[in-house]
Amino acid sequence: MLGCRVFLDLKLHDIPNTVERAAANCAHTGADMVNVHASGGRRMLEAAVSGVRSVPQGTRTRIIAVTVLTSLDNSSLAAIGFSQNAEGLVLDWARMAQDCGLDGVVASAREAAKIRAACGQEFIIVTPGIRPNNAASADQKRIVTPRDAVASGANILVVGRPITESGDPVKAAQEIRAEMISS
Repeated sequence: MLGCRVFLDLKLHDIPNTVERAAANCAHTGADMVNVHASGGRRMLEAAVSGVRSVPQGTRTRIIAVTVLTSLDNSSLAAIGFSQNAEGLVLDWARMAQDCGLDGVVASAREAAKIRAACGQEFIIVTPGIRPNNAASADQKRIVTPRDAVASGANILVVGRPITESGDPVKAAQEIRAEMISS
């Protein structure tokens, strides 16, 4: 074993029974973390927690809920039938995830401070849509800089294309790290 921690970014979303079995299978792999979609509702989230917790292991797999994708803004949400704005929906789903026993959420860092205030310091906040000032937003609509994400209370920053599409990925990652540390 390489000693790496693995996050299974599978975004499970199905009927509760199927998600419970899938979450248990994910936990059997020894993954550090797995995610499910909060939009699956309370019963599905509880089933996911039950599946993960049914697996005896030395270190427990943490389970987090994906809230509103960072590629969606308020007009995108309205177009698919949501009357609530992104911030309200994210906060409602974060509270529901915590009530169901999940360890945290995936959400834009734009909502991280409010999630932290509502759910406490132990609740994990994973933030995608991280873009340094000089990076293109691409298909992301609710983006935040690495510095602002850390300042808002995010625990884990997800940075993809600003690194993977860089001409010098190592340098890009080092610059992002430096920006995070300067917060």
